[in-house]
Amino acid sequence: LEQMSMKKDEKPSLGRRAAGWLGYLAVMGLILYVMAPESWWQFGVSPAVERPAGKPFVLNKLDGGQWSFEAQRGKVVAVNYWATWCGPCRIETPGLVSFANEMKDKGVEVVGVTLDDDIAPVRPFVESYGVTYPILLPGEDPNLPQGDMALPTTFLYDKQGRLAKKYTGLVLESTLRSDTAKLLAE
Repeated sequence: LEQMSMKKDEKPSLGRRAAGWLGYLAVMGLILYVMAPESWWQFGVSPAVERPAGKPFVLNKLDGGQWSFEAQRGKVVAVNYWATWCGPCRIETPGLVSFANEMKDKGVEVVGVTLDDDIAPVRPFVESYGVTYPILLPGEDPNLPQGDMALPTTFLYDKQGRLAKKYTGLVLESTLRSDTAKLLAE
């Protein structure tokens, strides 16, 4: 037993350090798996036959006028629910702006639905982040789950208006791009 124990000034062997790091990484991986949004572990979009049809809705635009879900048929639609006070929403927004700008002429519609109770900070947020896609005001969207919803949450609809993927928590631009490419190819 004395031979196996380390002396006070002795450094652990490379094997012991590696085992310690592997244990640490395993624990951190488990924590990430348990705490990460469900959408991080679902790769790709659901098969077309399994996609529920999105229910029609109309919401008012921040800048006036209305936006209709039904009018988007034939496009892939990403509806992002967010708020100015939401930290992950702030992290996600630059990627959404980049994605929306890149895809606007390729049959993809991106819209953001603010869930802010006070609309006053929304315009400065939109200007600060260079948001060019329509920002909608909260209203009656029958596609939303009952009760509380984590922010941000993004719904990705196929060209027929069926829900292909729901991202709970921030969605990476690369993931959105990959999933959208699959839907555009259908």
